[in-house]
Amino acid sequence: MKFGSTNPAKSIGGVSRQTSAKAYDKHFVQSTSGRDGSKITTVVATPGQGTDRVQEVSYTDTKVIGNGSFGVVFQAKLCDTGELVAIKKVLQDRRFKNRELQIMRRLEHCNIVKLLYFFYSSGEKRDEVFLNLVLEYIPETVYKVARQYAKTKQTIPINFIRLYMYQLFRSLAYIHSLGICHRDIKPQNLLLDPETAVLKLCDFGSAKQLLHGEPNVSYICSRYYRAPELIFGAINYTTKIDVWSAGCVLAELLLGQPIFPGDSGVDQLVEVIKVLGTPTREQIREMNPNYTEFKFPQIKSHPWQKVFRIRTPTEAINLVSQLLEYTPSARITPLKACAHPFFDELRMEGNHTLPNGRDMPPLFNFTEHELSIQPSLVPQLLPKHLQNAAHAASANRASAGGPAGAAASGSTNVSSAGSGTSGDGAAQSQQQQQAPASAAAGTGAGGAANVGGVQGNNSSSNNSGNPTTVTAAAGAPNAQQSNAAAAGSGGGGGGGAATAAASAGAIATSNAGGANITAENRLPKFIKSFHLANLTRSQRKNRSHSAEASQDQIQTRQYHIETPIPDMYGSRLHRSFDSMRDRIATQY
Repeated sequence: MKFGSTNPAKSIGGVSRQTSAKAYDKHFVQSTSGRDGSKITTVVATPGQGTDRVQEVSYTDTKVIGNGSFGVVFQAKLCDTGELVAIKKVLQDRRFKNRELQIMRRLEHCNIVKLLYFFYSSGEKRDEVFLNLVLEYIPETVYKVARQYAKTKQTIPINFIRLYMYQLFRSLAYIHSLGICHRDIKPQNLLLDPETAVLKLCDFGSAKQLLHGEPNVSYICSRYYRAPELIFGAINYTTKIDVWSAGCVLAELLLGQPIFPGDSGVDQLVEVIKVLGTPTREQIREMNPNYTEFKFPQIKSHPWQKVFRIRTPTEAINLVSQLLEYTPSARITPLKACAHPFFDELRMEGNHTLPNGRDMPPLFNFTEHELSIQPSLVPQLLPKHLQNAAHAASANRASAGGPAGAAASGSTNVSSAGSGTSGDGAAQSQQQQQAPASAAAGTGAGGAANVGGVQGNNSSSNNSGNPTTVTAAAGAPNAQQSNAAAAGSGGGGGGGAATAAASAGAIATSNAGGANITAENRLPKFIKSFHLANLTRSQRKNRSHSAEASQDQIQTRQYHIETPIPDMYGSRLHRSFDSMRDRIATQY
């Protein structure tokens, strides 16, 4: 890589124009031919983290690996290092800073795909500019692996599920500690390295930093994984919508199929009620106070033990039940989920290799930032042998005159954790704790067996799910040892967000180009919001929208728009129940 001129005359969208011989009249993208005749593309890019100093980056062997309403994802190879990367190309709206870029530049965690570079390129149309996110390339997804097992009528071995879900919860704990909500957790957005078994969360195109009192669009998240408060049209939700989605992912891995496969927004709620029963007035009030007077058909909850297969571990069922709660505040937090007994087997000493013989990635290398979230959870998160090492290291520092409670770099902050009370803390250790090698690793379709490992990660969690309680910690340096990265790339399911969110129509406002969603602060007024959604562009320009709300409107166009369930559609909900009531008793 060659550094560009350090004497920029003008900066456009993060890429500096140079006063050197290369005058970049447009965002600089140059194509040449290599010795073997391959096409080499050279761009002026900015590193994903750290300095904003631009540099030339060359890549080759470009091919499309995914596309969707968000844009296109390419696979390429960096010329200097030979590293494979994924390049997510999205149309840039000049009116706004790209939220995905802003968020990804903040993230550095071993369970989040890493943003390596970003650059801008011109489109074919005048004034058309594309943002290109250069991300680490990871070949598989949880979705693809689960589908391989499903083809042979098997489910992923339970030890693999432990590994995958543990890493997912660590990544969620980390982003939630920064006040960031992903808003599109699903198997397609969970990348897997088949050799190292590292799981990384990707596709932050729908992510947002949630601020207390600031409304958000409810038309978010792929339908099968959409929290009930979103179906109810809530606009003041919390990061707990990600927790619900993670619970749906866990249940799907245990069942071998989605637990709530709704065909529309209404049908999605029907599927949830078939399992959880009709929500109480108090639960409805927490999801959306506007619906407390709505008369829902009274359906009893279905026992969780009958939802899953007979041999499903009790701890796994218990964890699902704590994730899939109607009341958002009652849902277990991500870091508390990491400390759940379901993952105790990962904390057992002696599990050091993957089924393919490779070493397990570190699972307990928590950083100081993670430890600072909820120290009370440290004793539950760390294996016993690592706790002893941490106490010894802390005692040595104290005797040497250093602050006993300070965390150096390893598992040294554990002694300050104190009690074992419940909460959402994190633990730090640079030692590796190996997950159990699965005897069933050899089962399943070809290629699925070697996906059985997991990467330990750094992550932190928000105790209440309210991002405002943790934004103060967001500025703390977080020297995570992992890469993070991700664009909806990693392995193909790029367009998954749109596909799973497709509406069956009844309560949908559809349009091929993406209906313009109403301003978030108008969403509760359903009739007016439907009218606003159909305003012409010139009319919409005259409406006073906040920049945040407007950007959410743009981002949400990747979904087929589904309205919440207002009273005007209550009869449809009742009809749905009437037609399914007889099937509920024999569903499981």
